[in-house]
Amino acid sequence: MYARIFLAAGLFLTLRGDAAPVPPQNQKVAVLELFTSEGCSSCPPADVLLQQVHGRTTQDGQLVIGISEHVTYWNSLGWKDPYSAETFTTRQEKYAARLADGQPYTPQAVLNGHIQLLGSDSHALQDALHREAAKKTIEVSISSANVQPQAIDLKFAVQGLEKAKPVEIVAVITDDTDRSSVLRGENSGRSLTHVSVARLMTTVATVRNDGEQSVRLALPSSLHLAHGAQHLVLLAQAPHQEEILGATSVALDVK
Repeated sequence: MYARIFLAAGLFLTLRGDAAPVPPQNQKVAVLELFTSEGCSSCPPADVLLQQVHGRTTQDGQLVIGISEHVTYWNSLGWKDPYSAETFTTRQEKYAARLADGQPYTPQAVLNGHIQLLGSDSHALQDALHREAAKKTIEVSISSANVQPQAIDLKFAVQGLEKAKPVEIVAVITDDTDRSSVLRGENSGRSLTHVSVARLMTTVATVRNDGEQSVRLALPSSLHLAHGAQHLVLLAQAPHQEEILGATSVALDVK
């Protein structure tokens, strides 16, 4: 089934089925990271934009995988974001040092690890996606992701690496949908919905050659997985958190 949607800025996308962000073989992928907070009154429009584009395919043929990364620096201003973690604050700070004159802010979006924009600016997103469409990417695929009580046994492959240019494989576990009733702070009284909410993010391998690899992703005891509620995203990112060159995603089958 195919449906089509228009964003406020005229960004035209095709929706495939239920919008599950699992790319078909050889399809280009664009990764949109949104740095957000439930304590920030400017963030809900960016959260909505991420909902609109996540799992959808652009006119240029790119499947958009969105990742909502909740930062911690709003937590002392009236409302502690239940999805925030220092991991995402640190990741944003690294991007900001390279892309935004060292000044992190919310809502900030980063496309493919090297283009930063206001997270609610659909015009800027449209332009950035169009510019990225012609770029060469590498293919990332997951052949299995077996969920164990305290780990995920993962087999993945990459194709299209350039010689002498390794990539880091960053694993992200995301909640498909989370909802909150905010009681204090700038969004007090609002009910907020988030999609593709990052709960765990860690580098699991450095890859220097095409081919398949097996890794074990350890799961912290605080992370609770549920059937049909999470995805595993793999990012192939240049070292030192630079450009994202490929990505894929798979629904986690939790018994």
